[in-house]
Amino acid sequence: VDDKIFGIYDSKSRTAQPIVEMLPQEDQEHWAAQTQKAQGGERDFDWFLSRLPERYNKSGGSHTMQMMIGCDILEDGSIRGYDQYAFDGRDFLAFDMDTMTFTAADPVAEITKRRWETEGTYAERWKHELGTVCVQNLRRYLEHGKAAVKRRVQPEVRVWGKEADGILTLSCHAHGFYPRRIAISWMKDSMVQDQETRWGGIVPNRDGTYHTSAAIDVLPEDRDKYRCRVEHASLPQPGLFSWEPQPNLIPIEAWLVVPLVVLFVALIALLV
Repeated sequence: VDDKIFGIYDSKSRTAQPIVEMLPQEDQEHWAAQTQKAQGGERDFDWFLSRLPERYNKSGGSHTMQMMIGCDILEDGSIRGYDQYAFDGRDFLAFDMDTMTFTAADPVAEITKRRWETEGTYAERWKHELGTVCVQNLRRYLEHGKAAVKRRVQPEVRVWGKEADGILTLSCHAHGFYPRRIAISWMKDSMVQDQETRWGGIVPNRDGTYHTSAAIDVLPEDRDKYRCRVEHASLPQPGLFSWEPQPNLIPIEAWLVVPLVVLFVALIALLV
């Protein structure tokens, strides 16, 4: 749900299981149904992987079949469903729930499309699965897993700079935030500098939170004009962060060392 994993299935256990504590383990009927669907999907994938490599003239090596199926409950209460297939990282087939039609990405996928259309029940089954069953499950997971879905963790934001060849690179790092969606932008005098900004990916941490970054190259004399703006669901309002260079303490420390050494030598002389 959103980016929270509520259940898992793998080909070793061949059993669908909840992994969010708030989901009731004792609901055997629901998880038995999920297991049955997952096992059916596994058989379908085996069928694809036994035929598609030859059709694509890729009989050797390893191959991957992927399916993305899901549904959204929009703010106005309407439902949106999607069902997409990919082979070796490339689009293969997609189902449009509104028009109840399949779209093939290439001539090989067209073979499967024609077979499903000839069979006659695939479109009706997928419309029911996406528009009814998926939505029921989504509402169920939202009800039992409210704490997991509504979890909010504020990002820790740090800004630092590095100067080289007359250019100052400012980097803004947001770490440990949840949920995944976040907006980071560099601003100069309150104007967003998206074209000049380089963004890093939003990467998961081991604890389920995320981290990301944004960098921009500026003139050293303009550094006080730049702010990093961070928007996130955990923040009551967007945060603004700037780079504050650390003062160079080496000259001060060196200045302190000399009198301390002199004092130490003087004390030894008195003791002798």
